[in-house]
Amino acid sequence: MRKLKITELNRISTEEFKEAKKLPLIVVLDNVRSQYNVGSVFRTSDAFRVEAIYLCGISATPPHQEIHKTALGAEDTVDWKYFKDTTIAINELKAAGYFIYSIEQVEGSVMLENLQLDATKKYAVVLGNEVKGVLQEVVNLSDGCIEIPQYGTKHSLNVSTTAGIVIWDFFKQMKAAL
Repeated sequence: MRKLKITELNRISTEEFKEAKKLPLIVVLDNVRSQYNVGSVFRTSDAFRVEAIYLCGISATPPHQEIHKTALGAEDTVDWKYFKDTTIAINELKAAGYFIYSIEQVEGSVMLENLQLDATKKYAVVLGNEVKGVLQEVVNLSDGCIEIPQYGTKHSLNVSTTAGIVIWDFFKQMKAAL
């Protein structure tokens, strides 16, 4: 097997990305403190043509060196918006017809492997702070919560890893929307 050259990957340009149809998914970062995690979420969102990222609270915004280090330019392709308060972002999304899922371990959460999405609907997923998770007031505003099953000793995954798993699952179920 031969590794493909970058020129053989047939990636679209930034301009083509901006014009391309997007996955009807918005990723909300609720007080994510690591700029590297923010950058990683940008890069994953670019890979799967996520509609936008909402950066809330203490989450850093581009331009920033640490975001760029992991985003590798995806901060220039994926649309983003900043909100001082995550609840304002959630209320705006609800008003625009998005179904809101917080990624959190709560009573009654849906295991990701059991999640059934409707490709005709619009969704937002909320990823929380690396230590405290999604704020309870944001969980309260959510239409549901998704939990990633885990079988080891740790009770959580890194937020950028979680984003990758969740975005990939949404993409698999909703790619017909592209």
